Amino acid sequence: MSLILHAAIAASLLALAPVSASAEIVGKVGVDWTGNDILVDAVPDPEVSGVTCHVTYFDRSVIDRLKNGNWFEDPSNNSIACRQTGPIEIGNISLSEGGEEVFRAGLSLIWKKLVVNRIYDKKNDTLIYLIHSRELTDGSAKMAISTIPLFGQNVTWKNGKPE
Repeated sequence: MSLILHAAIAASLLALAPVSASAEIVGKVGVDWTGNDILVDAVPDPEVSGVTCHVTYFDRSVIDRLKNGNWFEDPSNNSIACRQTGPIEIGNISLSEGGEEVFRAGLSLIWKKLVVNRIYDKKNDTLIYLIHSRELTDGSAKMAISTIPLFGQNVTWKNGKPE
């Protein structure tokens, strides 16, 4: 298949995908002379107001892509830190063991995505945010988590706190 056809298929699939939070670049740190950068995004949780996650990822430069090949892909290295940034109000969140995706960004033209999932740990009354890479063919073991403990906090549950 041609590159144009692959891009069209990817665009179609993205149009059908669930909407995730939008990120705002709040930091950009150059790491070498070829123009590679580490980007820092602020990602608000769309269903939990008062929580912001800061996500870091590597952005390869054109020079690095030409020098090393692998033109269409960025590394899976990433990090996350989530904190309470205002009054916490929890909307309609998934209570399943797998949680739900709250953010997704492309790390390659089609095949690799940077994903943040939110999981609610009911027993410990904690929100868990897991960042990982999702690949079509090979999964990645690179991941990080951040937690927001809700115990003792003034939290508003729009649909009532799960029992």
